[in-house]
Amino acid sequence: MTILVTGGTGLVGSRLLKRFAEAGIDCGALVRPGKELPAGVTAIEGDILSPGSLTSAVEGVSAVVHLAAVFRTRDEAEIWRVNLEGTRNLIAAVKNHAPEARFIMASTSNVYNPDSSHPGREDDVVAPTLAYPASKIKAENELRESGLKWSILRLPFVYGDKDGHLESAPAQLAEMKWHPAQKLSVVHHADIATAFELALTGVMDGRIVNIADEAPLTIYEIAQIVGSAYESSAEPLTNPWRGHMDVTLARRLGFQPTVPTVYQAIREGKL
Repeated sequence: MTILVTGGTGLVGSRLLKRFAEAGIDCGALVRPGKELPAGVTAIEGDILSPGSLTSAVEGVSAVVHLAAVFRTRDEAEIWRVNLEGTRNLIAAVKNHAPEARFIMASTSNVYNPDSSHPGREDDVVAPTLAYPASKIKAENELRESGLKWSILRLPFVYGDKDGHLESAPAQLAEMKWHPAQKLSVVHHADIATAFELALTGVMDGRIVNIADEAPLTIYEIAQIVGSAYESSAEPLTNPWRGHMDVTLARRLGFQPTVPTVYQAIREGKL
């Protein structure tokens, strides 16, 4: 099996590539010149915004793991350009030059309606208005209609491997006025690898699948874990399921997190 990974130098991708390489998976990463990659990963120069660079990148691959995306920017045009147009370019290249390849795309829990009456489920009707989740839904739809073998993994708040994500969360969430009792679905980087390795077997083909561990965290808990102050509140939650995903389908398909809770990650020194 030969895998092409996009977004391999990002927060998620760099850690996923390292685990793929350690597992002996033959993989290459689509990168711009000069970017460093983990040992055992082949650098393949290209850019999802440059269609001409994708032909040789996808030839001969058995699977594509598409992580490349833009999130933390105020430039909405750039978000749409990378997340939608870039995905379209990659889909077209795979259709034309590796039509039998499995195409696995990372998406986000942010697509779900914050006012939902239940945790986000894969079959929910979603219509996000913010650029990042809206562009991801459009990209999801492009892939679903492509005729390729596809799966879409919607990822929650990701942490671990000293990525600094937990540490930065309290300040960011306080700025957004999140209630301290609000719960977030989370997943450790190790189990992003668990999920994508499972998807590479084909068990998730033709499905959107929520991926998360076994214990959603309150904002209060995150602040306590990282030793950060967070304003207390006894006000009732107005959106109790915001940020929380239903992972029943993933469990049914065989996904079992190796780091089931953040507290196990702490005990094992995996933060």
